[in-house]
Amino acid sequence: MVEKVNNEDFAAISKEALQEYLQSLYDGKLRICSVWRLGEERSVLSKDLKGFGYGFPYVVEFAVDGMLRRVVLETMRHEGFGHDHFSDRAQVLLWQHSSFNRLPRHVRSVDVGAFTSNNERLLSLGKCSEHFIVTEFANGRLYHLDLDRIKETGRLEGLDERRCLALSNYLAEIHKIKREAPWLYVRRARELVGHGECIMGLLDSYPSNLGFVSEPCLIDIERDSVVWRWRLKRMVHRLSQVHGDFHPWNVLFREGDDFTVLDRSRGEWGEPADDVAAMTVNYVFYSLQEYGELTGVFQRLFKLFWENYLEKTGDLGILEAIPPFYAWRGLVVASPVWYPQLKSDVRIKLLNFVKSVLGCEKFDLDHVNTYLSGASPRAGLNDK
Repeated sequence: MVEKVNNEDFAAISKEALQEYLQSLYDGKLRICSVWRLGEERSVLSKDLKGFGYGFPYVVEFAVDGMLRRVVLETMRHEGFGHDHFSDRAQVLLWQHSSFNRLPRHVRSVDVGAFTSNNERLLSLGKCSEHFIVTEFANGRLYHLDLDRIKETGRLEGLDERRCLALSNYLAEIHKIKREAPWLYVRRARELVGHGECIMGLLDSYPSNLGFVSEPCLIDIERDSVVWRWRLKRMVHRLSQVHGDFHPWNVLFREGDDFTVLDRSRGEWGEPADDVAAMTVNYVFYSLQEYGELTGVFQRLFKLFWENYLEKTGDLGILEAIPPFYAWRGLVVASPVWYPQLKSDVRIKLLNFVKSVLGCEKFDLDHVNTYLSGASPRAGLNDK
């Protein structure tokens, strides 16, 4: 008999359990006002938080001695990408709690805890069935909404350029912090290829018999990525403070260019190219969807981000390290799991980009459209 798993794994959390847990974190008389799923309508919590779904963030609004506060309580989805066992998810959340507050501008973590097996109590530690993290609530609009608007209008505003520069400046600043710990750099290189959230995990998530890419092409990508792991092992001197998942869905902008970052991932130390690739591949991605190549307003943002970063850091070596990171992020945005509505011609160009950059010893900022075409240095995905 095959066990059928409900991917959303809904539960019911009592108001009393949630209040008892929060009261353990805050001094003063605490009263819960409301709880709602982030991004949905605000609602008032009655007896239970019914239909609590693991993997979804919830806003909890409460008063402490009459002062209103908000936090976000979040668990992780179970399926795939190396999150299959509750211990996998616990590892991520425990690390996030330990590291969020050490990165400038990152939303602050309040606590990491666990549900008991029957969901009767929420504990900071102890007998548990699933872990959760509690972070402070941050106001703002996700950066991808800016990119959505730019794609729709085809126009850049002055604020768009200032925000692009603010993001580039932020990475230049955090990447200044270096550490001599070669084993950490080697680990990040290994995880780039083999981690469930990275290249091999993405490749495993691609369904079989896809019309836009063949299995031999995916095997080539995996093989070339392993070669890159060995190249990166010679670059341990580049170890720097990183965010680890610096993309437009993890940046909240408020007024002007003031922002907060979310969901730092996979380690405090790594390769700066990881962060730069995670953000700038989205300028390519959005431009492809609208224009079929990197051009116009998104080419302007791509160049602005890169030129500013290189001017601020002087780090030309990043161009020799970034190809496999662009390959990983290319696999993300081409993914039929993450972007099921994407047109096949866009996916093909993104996967051409992945294969092409893996064949480069050094990324050329002026050859992005050549990489997308698959013309150089490797043949396109449709070629036999």
